[in-house]
Amino acid sequence: MRTARGRWAVSAVLFLMGVLLVVQFRAQTANGGLNGLTTQDLTTLIANLNDRNAELRGEVADLQAQLRTLEATQLAGASNVGQLQSELQQLRLWAGLDPVYGDGVDVVISGPITAAASNEILNELRIAGAEAMAVDGVRVVPGTVVGGDPGGLSVENVALPTPFHLQAIGDPANLQAVLQRAGGVVSRIAVAQPDVTIEVGATTMTLPGTDRDLDAPDAKPQL
Repeated sequence: MRTARGRWAVSAVLFLMGVLLVVQFRAQTANGGLNGLTTQDLTTLIANLNDRNAELRGEVADLQAQLRTLEATQLAGASNVGQLQSELQQLRLWAGLDPVYGDGVDVVISGPITAAASNEILNELRIAGAEAMAVDGVRVVPGTVVGGDPGGLSVENVALPTPFHLQAIGDPANLQAVLQRAGGVVSRIAVAQPDVTIEVGATTMTLPGTDRDLDAPDAKPQL
């Protein structure tokens, strides 16, 4: 809208230049014509026309500069909007508000694993760069933990079956390497809990958005 106005303003000034030149020429003609003017009068007339033309050209240059500024501002505004939308999408992804699709790893856990060991796997995935995670279909959001006793674990008040899945979206090769490295979390659990079996595989998945109400219970609207 601003760009269109700027172009109309430049066009109007150019039109005005033409109108003023015609009006001034006709005024001189009505007063007796150019033939009746002395050489000095003609020199003065030409000088006045040149000065007015220079003023109008200056106004046109100013308007063109304003037009370029408006166009640059409009482009910058569009860029800022795109950046803000990208940042908002990343925040919604981190908060688990929206479903997300992508490549990652599926960790299948069988046996009486402890809640602490399950949370340790989640922490390792998070540190390794997981963009989104879920525990057997329950989206992991800030504050989500696995609780309960071995064989009776739950997450977000949802009981976990045996076996259950920990899924994470991110670079599959990196996530697998972190979990299965020598001395890593999987090998430590295998030593401490030999009845637990953990299988890690790369796959493509869709993780659901969270069902949790993320509004603080004591939050009050700002007046």
